[in-house]
Amino acid sequence: MITGAASGIGAACARWLAAQGAQRLVLIDRDRHALDALQVESAAERLAFDVSDPAKWAELERDLGALDHVVVNAGIGGSGEIADLSFEEWRRVMAVNLDGAFLTLAAGLRAMKRNGKGSAVVTASITGVKPVPGIGPYGVAKAGVAHMARIAAAENAVHGIRVNAIAPGGVDTAIWEGSPDFQKAVADQGREAALKGMAATTPRGTFATSDEIAGEIGFLLSDMAANITGIVHVTDGGYSF
Repeated sequence: MITGAASGIGAACARWLAAQGAQRLVLIDRDRHALDALQVESAAERLAFDVSDPAKWAELERDLGALDHVVVNAGIGGSGEIADLSFEEWRRVMAVNLDGAFLTLAAGLRAMKRNGKGSAVVTASITGVKPVPGIGPYGVAKAGVAHMARIAAAENAVHGIRVNAIAPGGVDTAIWEGSPDFQKAVADQGREAALKGMAATTPRGTFATSDEIAGEIGFLLSDMAANITGIVHVTDGGYSF
């Protein structure tokens, strides 16, 4: 099961798992059009809903069955300094990035318990590890989901379930499109130059691709990482040195 599956890291994870022979994918995203347009070479159940809606999760669980793997990935952008944020903006971001991640992981854990084993990866962010000014609720939510993954790992090792988090730095995904600063940079320089400028603070000098992050998530999901649980895997091109 993958949330935020219609684009970016989620879509790349769906393609990666299909390429590895996954027989059944449960793909969740609130963008029905993009979800239907995603091409994967596995049987896929495509469900369009907001991950912050507990009623939708209760409805889904009735027919979800057992799962081997869960990718808790759905998220939205959010910016602004803490002192200047409205409570409405705080809750808008928290509803999806923290509450939605909790609902996803909880449902996924129950489905993996039915399977008798499993592994999950939660998409956190380097902004949940390294304090970055101006990202307000986004960074706080990502710090929260990273620790949620650690707690879930401690609780579920006895059930044969591993839980890890991944904390990417800059990744070339559509989440940037909602940033006014990025929009202005794209208008002034073009998208490629705007991304390159943003990546100048990273020793690697470039943002990761969604496929690169999906490969790392796939490793953490796989039996090759059988001895790894409860970690927050930082993958940021050296940004947090």
